[in-house]
Amino acid sequence: GGSVKTGKMPEGEKTRQWKQEEDQQQKEEKREGLIEFYSSYKELFQFFCSNTTIHGAIRLVCSKKNKMKTAFWSVLFFLTFGLMYWQFGILYREYFSYPVNLNLNLNSDRLIFPAVTLCTLNPYRYSAIRKKLDELDQITHQTLLDLYDYNMSLAQSDWSTPSTRKRISRSLLHHVQRHPLRRQKRDNLVNLPENSPSVDKNDWKIGFVLCSENNTDCFHQAYSSGVDAVREWYSFHYINILAQMPDAKALDESDFENFIYACRFNEATCDKANYTHFHHPLYGNCYTFNDNSSSLWTSSMPGINNGLSLVVRTEQNDFIPLLSTVTGARVMVHDQNEPAFMDDGGFNVRPGIETSISMRKEITMRLGGSYSDCTEDGSDVPVQNLYSSRYTEQVCIRSCFQLNMIERCGCAYYFYPLPARAEYCDYTKHVAWGYCYYKLLAEFKADVLSCFHKCRKPCKMTEYHLSAGYSRWPSAVSEDWVFHVLSQQNKYNITSKRNGVAKVNIFFKEWNYKTNGESPAFTVVTLLSQLGNQWSLWFGSSVLSVMELAELILDLIAITFILALRWFRSQQQLSLPASPPNSHDNTAFQNEAPGLSTPHRFTVEAVVTTLPSYNSLEPHGLSRDGQVG
Repeated sequence: GGSVKTGKMPEGEKTRQWKQEEDQQQKEEKREGLIEFYSSYKELFQFFCSNTTIHGAIRLVCSKKNKMKTAFWSVLFFLTFGLMYWQFGILYREYFSYPVNLNLNLNSDRLIFPAVTLCTLNPYRYSAIRKKLDELDQITHQTLLDLYDYNMSLAQSDWSTPSTRKRISRSLLHHVQRHPLRRQKRDNLVNLPENSPSVDKNDWKIGFVLCSENNTDCFHQAYSSGVDAVREWYSFHYINILAQMPDAKALDESDFENFIYACRFNEATCDKANYTHFHHPLYGNCYTFNDNSSSLWTSSMPGINNGLSLVVRTEQNDFIPLLSTVTGARVMVHDQNEPAFMDDGGFNVRPGIETSISMRKEITMRLGGSYSDCTEDGSDVPVQNLYSSRYTEQVCIRSCFQLNMIERCGCAYYFYPLPARAEYCDYTKHVAWGYCYYKLLAEFKADVLSCFHKCRKPCKMTEYHLSAGYSRWPSAVSEDWVFHVLSQQNKYNITSKRNGVAKVNIFFKEWNYKTNGESPAFTVVTLLSQLGNQWSLWFGSSVLSVMELAELILDLIAITFILALRWFRSQQQLSLPASPPNSHDNTAFQNEAPGLSTPHRFTVEAVVTTLPSYNSLEPHGLSRDGQVG
């Protein structure tokens, strides 16, 4: 047995110890930590509204004793916030629309003269294909006789003789018969018989039939004009004849001296180094001046005497009347390193007329990237450039059609460049290419092939705006001596003085040229400035006020996280099982010890093997003062 005796602690010592502990605890509470968090949302918002530099926030605290004022300022404060952020949304939407400013500049400098392409408008009866063209002319002559009762006879050709008719090759005749030129009733007269008296020749459409390879599908390529139908039908067979030539150089029959009678630039005579030659299937021989990048012409002064002046022959000799129905010449002004698309940008020069063309240069530079869908050099366009020139929109569109033509029809269209490992369409090898071509052309025009969508505008473009003036040349009083000198100089007798020659003058109208540039209308600096203006308008604050608001948001996140963590721990403690009653755990003593208001001496006498520890009572002022016996 034994006994434990605890004596009563002196009252002064107990009070002094409790006071020291209380002072220590208050010092620890008052000690400022590195990071201080608020105990509630209310305390956080009160501190923010009392100390922030945002105008109006202090009214939410100062007027808290007056509920009406508090409600009024709360509504006004949050309404102002809503309006400000509505304006922010408008600014952000404008910024991400990437607007641009258009900058117009007038520059005065020595101008590089553009390239000028001139074509004869006379598809030549080249010697390499003369025989087949004569056969095609004979078949066409018979077709015109059958359809229009027109007996076409040309003095310069002998293909109307019986001997020529016998020389028509069976191959050409077979393919012409496969694609015949026919009449077709108009849609509202289909059910009427052909010999109906109510149907005359004006109620028919002319066209030719194109069928698939196995003749399972055919369609009639019809035209409202018989002239257009005959030219298109003749051109279709003409292209096939050209495509059969193994070497395109066989058609390179330049006759510069018999087409260009006089050439002069800036009062100086041109020579062969100033032009290049190429052949166009429909426009004949074409000559491009000032296309040599090593020695480009420059124009130091505007005016007709400081440009290009040409005297050209427009009288047609040994021509193809079924392919070309106009006389004169075709001219186009374009930039260097750009192909001359005579169908798109060219215009005709009338014979017997002096055409004076004045130019104005204009350069357009667009912003790429997010500001527009333009391309710098076409490298990011999903279309292969088939031309040996720099990227232009027309280059891309024509390359796109040619690539689709090769993929769908198995051959390339003769008017466009030939890619590697491909061959031009020829109905001796590709029987149904015409059917495939016209079907594909309809899809191309409807943008089913997406060529117009894929091909984007270049970011930098150089354009020449032209205006033309016309006058009769040579005049009636001077034409005799002019034609005499020309015939002596060029050793050619002009049979038709009215349609024999034409004169072309191309020059800059003025020394200035215009540059259209783009610059961002809304930069990051502009956006920040506009946001600051709105913030100052609604709250009269600065950048530091924005930092205060950011600090408030961070504090809200931190307090939310802490409160959530406390709630989670409390839920965990509630879910723990209760301790058994006979346990030797002295937690009960620890919890009850702070509740002892007046410690007293007591004696415990018991026979035990193990006594509970009373060390937990010592921090609260209890000491062991007893005896164990």
